[in-house]
Amino acid sequence: MKKCLLIFLLIVTACNQPKQAIDLLVHNAKIYQVNRKFSTAEAMAISNGEILALGSFQDLTKKYIYKEKLDAENQTIFPGFIDAHGHLYNYGLQLQHVDLNNTQSFDELVTRIVDFQEKNQSDYIIGRGWDQNLWENQEFPVNDTLNQLFPDTPISLSRVDGHALLCNQAALDLAGIDISMNVKDGVLLEENGELTGIIIDGPMPLVFDTYPELSDEEAKKALLSAEKECLAYGLTCVADAGLPKRIIDLIDSLQTNEYMQLRMYAMISNTEANLEHYLNQPPIKKEKLVVKGVKVYADGALGSRGAALKSPYSDKVKHFGNMVINLDDFHALAERVSKTEFQMNTHAIGDSANAVVLKTYAKFLQNQSDRRWRVEHAQVMDADEFTFFSKNIIPSVQPTHAISDMHWAENRLGEERIQHAYAYKNLLDNAGILALGTDFPIEGIDPLMTFFTAIARQDENFYPAGGFQKQNAISREEALRGMTIWAAYANFQEDLIGSLEVGKKADFVILNQDLMQVPEEKILSTQVISTYIDGQKVN
Repeated sequence: MKKCLLIFLLIVTACNQPKQAIDLLVHNAKIYQVNRKFSTAEAMAISNGEILALGSFQDLTKKYIYKEKLDAENQTIFPGFIDAHGHLYNYGLQLQHVDLNNTQSFDELVTRIVDFQEKNQSDYIIGRGWDQNLWENQEFPVNDTLNQLFPDTPISLSRVDGHALLCNQAALDLAGIDISMNVKDGVLLEENGELTGIIIDGPMPLVFDTYPELSDEEAKKALLSAEKECLAYGLTCVADAGLPKRIIDLIDSLQTNEYMQLRMYAMISNTEANLEHYLNQPPIKKEKLVVKGVKVYADGALGSRGAALKSPYSDKVKHFGNMVINLDDFHALAERVSKTEFQMNTHAIGDSANAVVLKTYAKFLQNQSDRRWRVEHAQVMDADEFTFFSKNIIPSVQPTHAISDMHWAENRLGEERIQHAYAYKNLLDNAGILALGTDFPIEGIDPLMTFFTAIARQDENFYPAGGFQKQNAISREEALRGMTIWAAYANFQEDLIGSLEVGKKADFVILNQDLMQVPEEKILSTQVISTYIDGQKVN
């Protein structure tokens, strides 16, 4: 009898407990928490931008009273998507320049430039996105037409991969580039003793240094216009792979003054000024800005034959590509970074570049744990080198690259090497983690395309049938983790974001379809209904 009375009193006491006030109660949803158990919930309690509880609507309303209630109308909620490797600032600049993506011929490229200049009357024409592999004649273009049409206006057009430029003569002259130059870590293409205007890797900064300097207001416009696009696609955090101090400071200012809501993981560009400033202090970790990575380029890109290979390109005799950093300099930089708290994030495409990076990382990290150094792209690998990867040497890859490159990659690599290229499942099996991104604006910004290409290994037209090297597709759960919690881990942010768990930030996206259940052919028709950061609707 006493025991029954005690139980009764406990129940009465519990019923009389005052309910906790919260800011937002989300309910009538299928919430993928992306925790260890890959649990789902129906409701979520949020206060001060953090998640207090997840469970059923009935259980949460017993504990909490809410200022606002969000009925998700039986839609699906995921953690906010994270792009582990993009270029937010460059994307914003691209929105202001000539868009040359998906041009199907050199004539179309010229037409777009002419149309742009008629509208803008720019003193310096800058564009990006051309890919000669999409043209009937897949050879690099030459600048004679641009010289004729624009003899006095400099033109600089970046290839889609960002590792080659097409410049007219006015731009070459302004940069002081001529055929007598001694080129280091790159190529100046020539024909009949004259420059064609194609510059690959090493000399490109000479051209970039002549670009008109943007004002702070113009730079802020670029950042905010890019942020708007990100939020519309459900992105709540972007790792920007290479920024100067000035732009990092602008991002900090915009976030501090609440003009910018997007979270940023900033990798500093590998310049002596950046290294001297940042490496002599602890990494920056603020509410929405983390600065802890150093972005380094080991080699160029496969599409422009700048990726460094161990054996010659299959479609160019005696050509190996090239490293864009001296090996001694790379070792010295790795040693320098290893003595700090910063992470080293190195672009490596070719098997030769990947071998150098992996062996260097292994050397300097052999007695260090939880450094999370990253290999950005990790595209072409020797079969026995996948074992270098771990949670301390993380592969950071972009699934859309495989689909963009699949039409011509085997021509570059041959049938044997291609088997160990874009091998995302193999990388995941060895590392136990795979950070996924897009490399926008080199690829499109849409994280749903990342998800689809990772699992289907097909383009938006479902080509090729059966998928490109389907053995290296990953599962839906793995793809989602790669875009959320694994990307957060690669950014040292897994305690803050990347999953919907108690104590973490309430960053989430509501979709009109369940990515875990919808047929593959319908994934790309999924729409973002709304995006939330800190429990606040931002799109």
